[in-house]
Amino acid sequence: MAYIDDYFKEAVSIIDMINKDEVTRMIEAVLQIREEGGRLFFLGVGGSAGNCSHAVNDFRKIAGIEAYAPVDNVSELTARTNDEGWHTVFAEWLKTSNLGEKDGVFVFSVGGGDKEKNISANLVYALEYARSKKAKILGVVGRDGGFTAKVADACVIIPTVNPKTITPHTESFHSMIWHLIVSDPRIMKMSNKWESVSREQIADDR
Repeated sequence: MAYIDDYFKEAVSIIDMINKDEVTRMIEAVLQIREEGGRLFFLGVGGSAGNCSHAVNDFRKIAGIEAYAPVDNVSELTARTNDEGWHTVFAEWLKTSNLGEKDGVFVFSVGGGDKEKNISANLVYALEYARSKKAKILGVVGRDGGFTAKVADACVIIPTVNPKTITPHTESFHSMIWHLIVSDPRIMKMSNKWESVSREQIADDR
């Protein structure tokens, strides 16, 4: 029970410390991307890759924004890894997608990418390419934010409250932040299913 109590207390502490101004800037950037007819490309590796797939669904279905995640195409991802190298998979994918200044690149990562240490270097190469195309860069990251935090137009850094639980908290808060964004009244175009079902309908289903 002690670990469970500590874990939830850490989560509460993180919520209290999150920079809400960065969240606001992120929402404003997403609004601009949608208004200009741009697209959102979600980048992440490991557990963060799974978060990208989920986020694409929500931004397309709930927010009405054209969104994609390179990790959803396993054939292309592994072909590029095999033929060109893991470090360039996202950058090359963005090139083929004709990334432009109306578009946005949204990173979910624990460290944010570090080319020198060769940690999530594919994120760094992708963000360098995004900058060259003047696309907006957004991110939800942990630790010190890495390369993502240095170049992003808006970046939420999940505070480290316990060095032993950086990854689980960061990846959990990826979800909290993107769900906050798509459920913001300025962003949401379609209600979530259960919020749109009346109590009477639920009772009838039973």
